[in-house]
Order: sequence, then structure tokens, then C-alpha cells
Amino acid sequence: MEIKGAENIPSTDAFILASNHQSYFDPPALGCKLPRNLHYFARDSLFFWPLGFLIRNLNSIPVNRSQLDIATLKRVLKVLQSGDPILVFPEGTRSPDGHLGRGKKGIGLLLAKSHKDVLPARIMGGNKVLGKGMLIPRIGRKLVVTYGPIIRFDELDPGKSDTQRYETIANRVLEAINKI
Repeated sequence: MEIKGAENIPSTDAFILASNHQSYFDPPALGCKLPRNLHYFARDSLFFWPLGFLIRNLNSIPVNRSQLDIATLKRVLKVLQSGDPILVFPEGTRSPDGHLGRGKKGIGLLLAKSHKDVLPARIMGGNKVLGKGMLIPRIGRKLVVTYGPIIRFDELDPGKSDTQRYETIANRVLEAINKI
């Protein structure tokens, strides 16, 4: 595993770590070198024994991907208000082929409500290590995590007058990830 851009990680204040998503290794790969108390979104169907016990104890927050859950949004905003960062995969799921997918408007909503900055990150090689559909990790494959420069919320937000505000924010976050 190789880490690039670690100097871009803020040492204080909350932020949203936004990354592409290729494998189940992505959350620990992104968090292992982060010297912060990182929180994670995880699909609510993963919160069952024995995996559920593990991820619940690793700052994971269950999310229902099919509908807006106000309780989850409030919990995430509370985490951010406490000064801790949270990891979000704007695509909402793992890529089937390693290519960057489309962003979901949930990242736009979260940013519009929190007004937090974004630390974009890009994972390369995750789909070769344990991509979608693989059951056994491929040992010896290289995984590269690159953290880009922090993006201020004001640079992402087109403002409340934009009727597609959440989608615009999500697209700008994905563009930043794609440039890394």
C-alpha cells in the first residue's frame, strides 16, 4: 500500500473525506494513516453479526441508501460539530469496474447542511485487490491512496438559488476526486 498527499490531511477541525469506492478495503485503507478519529458511513445491511459488531465499534454509522434518514443526518452533523471527520463515498457503492461513477445527491445535501470542507481522496488498485464480486483478496496487488488538497465548502456550493444545488455540489466533489 502506498499513501500520497498525507500532508493535505487537516490536523484539526471537522471535514468530509470524500473518496471513490472500489473495494471493502477502502475504509480501512483511507483511515489507517489518518491521524484523526474518523467516522464512516456503512450500508445498514452490513450491521449484522459478526461484521456488524466490528464495524459498529469502528465509528461506523448505518445508512439506508434507499431513502433519506433524518436521524442518520442528525447523527452525522453531530459528529462533524464535535470536530471529527467522516468518510463518505459520493458514488454510494463500490464501482464494478474501478472507474469513477456518478455522485449521489446525498453528499451535496450533507455538505449543504454542514458547511464543512472536503478532503478529496482517490484510491487506485482497490478493484484489483478485492473488487466487486471477488471473494478472496488478491495478495501482492498494489493499492494507492492519494489525498488531494482540501476544498473549501464555498468553492463547492453554487448557492441556494441553484435548483440542482445538491447535484451540483456532488458533481463538483466527483470532479475533484477525478483530478487526483
